[in-house]
Amino acid sequence: MSTIGIQATTSRPVPMATRLRITARGRRVLAVAAALPVAVGIAFSVLAGGSALASGSHSEPVSFESVTVLPGDSLWSIAAEAAPGADPRVVIEDIKRLNNLSSGAIQVGAEISIPTAYTS
Repeated sequence: MSTIGIQATTSRPVPMATRLRITARGRRVLAVAAALPVAVGIAFSVLAGGSALASGSHSEPVSFESVTVLPGDSLWSIAAEAAPGADPRVVIEDIKRLNNLSSGAIQVGAEISIPTAYTS
């Protein structure tokens, strides 16, 4: 059987850690470095916030009537009832756009807005 011998080495005393001192100039640099991202974010939001108003596009106000979805109703049946003389596919697209629907699925009891162009 083999043995391993461990010899203790003499250790030197660990010197005391030096204290970090920040000068007035260093404090100013740290304050500017900390405030810079906040200032850039505020400047970006101020400059980018008015872009929607400056786009020059004017939209007409949309008026609508609401219909409560009953059991068995679908967008097709609602569109056919709201505008019997119009193409239901066009009416469905207008209803989906007005109600911000991504699909044709609707829930019973939901309030669906119908553009007044089809309700007159």
